[in-house]
Amino acid sequence: MPDPEIVGKFRCAFFAAGLTLWLVTGAAAQQAIPEYNDPQQPPAAASTTPAPAAPSAAARKVAGEIGVSGTSQWTDTGMDVVPGDRLTITAAGSIQSSAGLAAGPEGFARDWRDLLRALPVNGAGSSALIGRIGDPAAAVPFLVGARKQLTVNTGGRLFLGINQLAGEQSGGTFHVSVKIVPAEKPVASAPARGLALPADLASHIPRRVADAKGSPGDLVNFIVIGSEDKLMAAFQDAGWVQVDRTKAEAALHALLSSTEKKSYVEMPMSELYLFGRAQDFGFARAEPIEVVRTRHHLRVWKAPFDYQGQTVWAGAATHDIGFEKDQRTGGVTHKIDPNVDLERDFVGQCFQDAGALSGTAYLTPFDAVREARTATGGAIQSDGRVLVMMLGPA
Repeated sequence: MPDPEIVGKFRCAFFAAGLTLWLVTGAAAQQAIPEYNDPQQPPAAASTTPAPAAPSAAARKVAGEIGVSGTSQWTDTGMDVVPGDRLTITAAGSIQSSAGLAAGPEGFARDWRDLLRALPVNGAGSSALIGRIGDPAAAVPFLVGARKQLTVNTGGRLFLGINQLAGEQSGGTFHVSVKIVPAEKPVASAPARGLALPADLASHIPRRVADAKGSPGDLVNFIVIGSEDKLMAAFQDAGWVQVDRTKAEAALHALLSSTEKKSYVEMPMSELYLFGRAQDFGFARAEPIEVVRTRHHLRVWKAPFDYQGQTVWAGAATHDIGFEKDQRTGGVTHKIDPNVDLERDFVGQCFQDAGALSGTAYLTPFDAVREARTATGGAIQSDGRVLVMMLGPA
């Protein structure tokens, strides 16, 4: 049982952190789009690295026994999966904490210190067996526990790990069995196909968003085409969380998270404006303890027009990397990475790795913005292109 006085102080600090973020960040008619192919269509993938062809079932290792030690966060299984594979993972053994306590693959029950630890799987037990497929930056870790069955929707190398901080070590080993039932019709884990889009699609959307006073802010650097249900599913599968809209929502959500001993990562973001209104949704990917200082975050607005009968969403994505002086007020605000193209392409890679895309393209608007400053005075640098992503089946 944690000391009530310590818990009370921690909760005060926890809510103070949330309040700090809120203070420093506070702040229709349908149109037809002409359809024609853009002869200057840029490369279609968000990533410039060519994807390898899917290995044949005969060439792949489809079963194995792996020891996952608590001395490192991730262990390479040496096994590759492709979309459509059915994966079964079973585990036994135990991990020992620094206090000498032992837990199985489901991990230890969360305690109060987990509110301050950026565990890879926020909703799983501490030191639980977890997994991921592919690139560590964009891939979304998942709980394995004692047994996990899943159908793979994106290809890559399978890694198994411990739900602990990168620098932490635990005693013991999980003994893991992995079995792959190959997809009947394996496909290459390749980038989504290139889209042939009307060159003026992006010209129907303002280049920049604005703050409440109308001062120009972040660049509109990506467009998503698909229904609201597909949009929500894509962000969830790609590891993004929908942030809270109000202080009241934030306070309640933070309280529930602390009660469940999970880090609160849905901190609200300031309202910015496009099409004459504040964002419809805000999403973030953040390390739990870093959420006040750094996080990947974006806003999306439903456009007042459709494309081929599908909903169009305009988005502005930036990466908070610290704090700086707000040139409007002299106060403190978030500092964003000036190279906003990196965040634009990170969003595309997250969606690609989640298997959410059926097609992508880059468009360069005639009035592309390549250098600017945000409403708070932060610098922006870009190649001016807008990433367009067509969502696949829900």
